[in-house]
Amino acid sequence: MIVPPRNLRARPTTDFAKENLFNVLANMVDFEALDVLDLFAGTGSIGYEFASRGARSVISVEINAVHYNFIKSTALQLGFDNLYAVKANVFLYLKSCAKRFDLIFSDAPYDMERSAEVIDLVFEHELLKEDGLLVFEHSKGVHFDDHPFFFQSRSYGSVQFSLFKKR
Repeated sequence: MIVPPRNLRARPTTDFAKENLFNVLANMVDFEALDVLDLFAGTGSIGYEFASRGARSVISVEINAVHYNFIKSTALQLGFDNLYAVKANVFLYLKSCAKRFDLIFSDAPYDMERSAEVIDLVFEHELLKEDGLLVFEHSKGVHFDDHPFFFQSRSYGSVQFSLFKKR
């Protein structure tokens, strides 16, 4: 069990939502063939889930130094040599990232004004590989059905996941 220090201010994805999301993803992707980008990584729990399922690589991007250090030390403690923590502003990272990913997961703070810009940045900068998937976590009252790359959504309690892919 991962126990974050008290000074971590993240809102981790609920276990219920995470378990259901990974059940859905298990029918869509081969975890061991994935290069994953975890944005607004917080405690790193999503990255650990992908790493523990054998993802080829997981890059966890987090700007908060306390969270970043926690992710680095936890990945080391768990023996994940496929998980890399990056201390960076997500928006700047997306604009300068040269790597492409099979799956990008974004869990910005729900009250962050510009969080949905992540979706457009991912597609503008072509950060997804062929058949790549963007999973965007958000609160229930937000909908992306009219976005050109919207694929489907899943709802688990107060957590909503919108999935996007190139057509």
